[in-house]
Amino acid sequence: MAKIDDEGFIEITGRLSRFSKIGGEMVPHLRIEEALLAIVEGDTESRKRERPEPTGEAPDSPTATTELKLVVTAVPDEKKGERIIVLHRPLGRPIAEIVKDLEQSGLPNLWLPSRDSFIEVEEIPVLGTGKLDLQAVQRLAREKTGTARPAAATKDNASSTPKEVQRQED
Repeated sequence: MAKIDDEGFIEITGRLSRFSKIGGEMVPHLRIEEALLAIVEGDTESRKRERPEPTGEAPDSPTATTELKLVVTAVPDEKKGERIIVLHRPLGRPIAEIVKDLEQSGLPNLWLPSRDSFIEVEEIPVLGTGKLDLQAVQRLAREKTGTARPAAATKDNASSTPKEVQRQED
């Protein structure tokens, strides 16, 4: 997501992505969600058989449930670029247990959210279509963690503006 100001400068305002860049490595949110759901709900194969097929999405998609239990997103982090956050409804197990099981799941350590990265919420934001509202999820995570958006490029440090590009072509 970006916006262009009156002078033609481009400001990156964020991205709607199911990945985070942590310490230079791309971290897929869906893989973390799948591991967490397997831990919270038990055996994934029996869960697939028992759950009725939701509206228009693959039955094993974490966003396909009628009532989402959790979602993984990220907030800005000064040291690593981004920090994994898990927004969740009541999970029925202590977070410490879930984190311990997640550590045994085989996911790389860089992908593992810390205990303080689990934030209980009243509901997971979804669109009218039933799909995850990524913008609202990111906004909620920033609000709950007290983090702002990453600093956007300013006119003084912008590397290439449309006007500069146009001049270079002349």
